[in-house]
Amino acid sequence: MKIPKRLQPLVDDGLIDEVESQLMSGKEAQVYVVRSGGERRCAKVFKEAKQRSFKQAVQYQEGRKERNSRRSRAMAKKTRYGQKEQEQAWLNSEVDALYRLAAADVRVPKPYGFVDGVLLMEIIMDAEGLTAPRLDDVTLTAEQARTYYDKVIGDVVRMLCAGLIHGDLSEFNVLLAEEGPVIIDLPQAVDAAGNNSAEMMFERDVDNMRRYFGRFAPELLNTDYGKEIWSLYEGGELYPDTQLTGCFEHDNTPADVDELMTVIDDVREEEAQRQAPAWEDLDDR
Repeated sequence: MKIPKRLQPLVDDGLIDEVESQLMSGKEAQVYVVRSGGERRCAKVFKEAKQRSFKQAVQYQEGRKERNSRRSRAMAKKTRYGQKEQEQAWLNSEVDALYRLAAADVRVPKPYGFVDGVLLMEIIMDAEGLTAPRLDDVTLTAEQARTYYDKVIGDVVRMLCAGLIHGDLSEFNVLLAEEGPVIIDLPQAVDAAGNNSAEMMFERDVDNMRRYFGRFAPELLNTDYGKEIWSLYEGGELYPDTQLTGCFEHDNTPADVDELMTVIDDVREEEAQRQAPAWEDLDDR
């Protein structure tokens, strides 16, 4: 096929030998099947910010570390330079997440490099040697659903232990490879410890998977891994090999309003006492 403009520099530099076909076009990027180093791989070409439909919400970026103080200030002020750097940080986040999760034994595509907004990575194949379908495109038996659900839950646990949450996990960004589910599409990966919405996003990810696999094995709809896993994580008791039950006992104890108001009044009184000397000094002037 004709070489796409964004891939031409990589062909010229010898990083890509040949472009075979376009695999998909999504809200974030276009993906091509290429040959690189004598092997078939994927080339994910990220769209420019103005062409993407996925919003780079502050909700997703909260908590991400930026070591360069000048770059961080520019990003906060939304200067032209800052917007450019923020765009680059957004693109780099998927590459960083892939390397980090691969090291944590999470099944994600193996990354091979990131050049000029193009991510070269492993092409995921199915049992017949064809490009792997998304979960949304397959029909599962009840036994397959149970097996794959366990695998995905294991991977989200390992992700969380590595400090990351997918943030947009669903049947549309999990591929079904020969060996089982492979999680893809991570530019919006969320910092678990530094994001105030982390718990909500994590439980949403897990609930999306529960609903999907529950179509084929209805008993899975009764599981509550999201709250169980997050409770263990908050308590410092979550490890990659933690044995889960899929159950979570919700606290339905009514709130003691009187006790809560007493605590609030005590805090107000302490604050008033703390500031009293400052007011007295002003009065003495």
